[in-house]
Amino acid sequence: MKAGLKNSVLPPKKMPLTLWGIAFILGLYLAGAAAIVLWRLHESTLQSQSRDLNLLSHALTDELDRGLRGVEEGLQVLAVELGDGRLRPAASDAGAALDMRASLMPLVRTIWLIGPTRHLIAASGKSPVPDLDSFLPALAATRDKVTAISRPFVGGDPDNPLIAMAIRANVLTGAIAGGWIVAGIPSKSLLGAFAAAVPAADARMAVLRDDGVRLAGSIGDSGSLDEAARAARLAASPVAVSQRVISGKNRLVTMQDLPRYGLKVVMTREIDVLLQAWQESVVLTLMGMILLIAVLAVSARLVQRANRNQAEAARALETQVARATKLESLGTLAGGVAHDFNNVLAGIIGYGEMALDAAAPGSNQARHLDKAMQAAMRGKALVERILAFSRGGAHALTVFEIEPVIEEVLTLIAASLRPGVIIERKFDADGAKLRGDPTQAFEAIMNLCTNAMQAMPDGGMVSVGLKRVHIPAPRVLSHSQLAAGNYVLLNVSDQGGGIGAEVMDHLFEPFFTTRSGQSGTGLGLAVVHGVVVEFGGAVDVTSTPERGASFTVYLPECVDALGDSAVAPAVVPTGGGEVILVVDDDPNLASMSEEWLTGLNYVAVCYSDPVAALESFRVNPKRFAAVITDEVMPGMTGTQLTGALKEIAPGLPVLLVSGYGGDLFASRAAAAGVNRVLSKPLQRAEIARALAELLR
Repeated sequence: MKAGLKNSVLPPKKMPLTLWGIAFILGLYLAGAAAIVLWRLHESTLQSQSRDLNLLSHALTDELDRGLRGVEEGLQVLAVELGDGRLRPAASDAGAALDMRASLMPLVRTIWLIGPTRHLIAASGKSPVPDLDSFLPALAATRDKVTAISRPFVGGDPDNPLIAMAIRANVLTGAIAGGWIVAGIPSKSLLGAFAAAVPAADARMAVLRDDGVRLAGSIGDSGSLDEAARAARLAASPVAVSQRVISGKNRLVTMQDLPRYGLKVVMTREIDVLLQAWQESVVLTLMGMILLIAVLAVSARLVQRANRNQAEAARALETQVARATKLESLGTLAGGVAHDFNNVLAGIIGYGEMALDAAAPGSNQARHLDKAMQAAMRGKALVERILAFSRGGAHALTVFEIEPVIEEVLTLIAASLRPGVIIERKFDADGAKLRGDPTQAFEAIMNLCTNAMQAMPDGGMVSVGLKRVHIPAPRVLSHSQLAAGNYVLLNVSDQGGGIGAEVMDHLFEPFFTTRSGQSGTGLGLAVVHGVVVEFGGAVDVTSTPERGASFTVYLPECVDALGDSAVAPAVVPTGGGEVILVVDDDPNLASMSEEWLTGLNYVAVCYSDPVAALESFRVNPKRFAAVITDEVMPGMTGTQLTGALKEIAPGLPVLLVSGYGGDLFASRAAAAGVNRVLSKPLQRAEIARALAELLR
């Protein structure tokens, strides 16, 4: 009985070992699959970041190369000026002349002239001379057209030391012969747009000499930098990016060479920061095998989104830079063409006026000449719009309130509104003032409002807003960059069909229009862009398909007192025999000016060479009552001539006439001491009134 009971007790039932094995194998399979996916994601992220780092280092190295070439070319030009005697090192004003030339070189703060015995001949400031033994290659070994770079040294600002670039002055004569021309460059400027392009806290950049001396940047000491540079050079990766341990942290390192200047550019990023999204994915994966697939999908999506956002931001920045470069190039081209065309029109209008005066009233000759003058004036108006885009016109600067100008525009527009179009006003900037040409501001606002109405053929609302804003930090806008400061914000928005991406790229280009069948000239928005830049502002454009577009203009607010608004007299005034010095490199225009001034009872003394005119003025400054000069001339510009004349006779009235003066022409003319600026082509009445006002 006992034996039977014992035999009847069965052992506990065990799970088949094959089921545990399948579960274990499945777990290993899932873990292995997750590990493979994560590893591939890890490598893909590193490769993507390596490519981006390499492309960025190429771009910044190219920017540094262009900047240093600009300094080198500036020093070569200075050497030419020293060689032909335009700049005398021993003159009392040599320091001021060097300071003026340093201000024309964007990267240069100070210029020194060093003699062959290493003694200082002249300098543009009080910054100490760099150690002449700290240059590479050594100054004694430099040859013609070979530049040498110094170690960093304190040049006044301990937080931003200087580095020096030197060229040999072998080709010169006098005290500087065999010496060196040296330019001081803030070391931080060598980093270019690095901080803006890579705002991440882990990013590092350094600029090194070939001997390992660090000129600028924030990567460790020179030894570790040299190690990183060698590692990047020997890296097997096709993008020349290696992984190294620097200052105890794993980093991606890339290096670019500037053999012309004996420099290397090293950039690094922390791998842990770049892989932060990937590390979060690993943590989520370890939380459980059940959520493994979901976690991997989420992590991949996060990394892809981060890469996509980064790529979109990079594309947006590239697009903005491309647009700005294109507009700048087009502006320079348009300004040059307008200058030559203005000289042609100046002769046509000037001699046309004199021919019209000589023609019998009512005759066919008078009628034909009048038609020719009307065509020439239409050409003048067209050139003025092109010059507004190229930011090179001759405009008078004054302080004015912007709100009355907008009200005047809206009053004119209200008289011709098509049915269904409504104008909404949102003004919140009472008394806001700007410095510039109010006529330019009027035309820009008129073009913006007209463009908004034309975008709504079936009607809608045009909203015009004005307010004050403070911009605490620089911004990148759709078509320009905005510096920090106080601005008056003008916004014009519509409810039209919006602006497509293909149109946005060409929006401010002259003669580009989508309404060619409706007699569109394509100059309206080009004028807006030129006027905004002339005022020192920026423009931002946003658009949503089928929901309209918004143009936001930022104009620097002015706090100075309002300027005077003088009204030109109706009668053409004449002179009293005063002697006027006329300088124009076009002999035909100089001859025409002489005839004009003679007819206005002035005595004209004309020169086609500004240097000869200056020498004549030095002989007898009191002979001349006023000066009329062109701006763009070989050898010396009109603003440079004005500065030289003002040194001799500070109270001399100067009338500057130009068909195109380049970027921010009016500001440069005012800084040079020009009393009045007029735009070619001129009419006789304009120059008569201007002279009468200056001599009054």
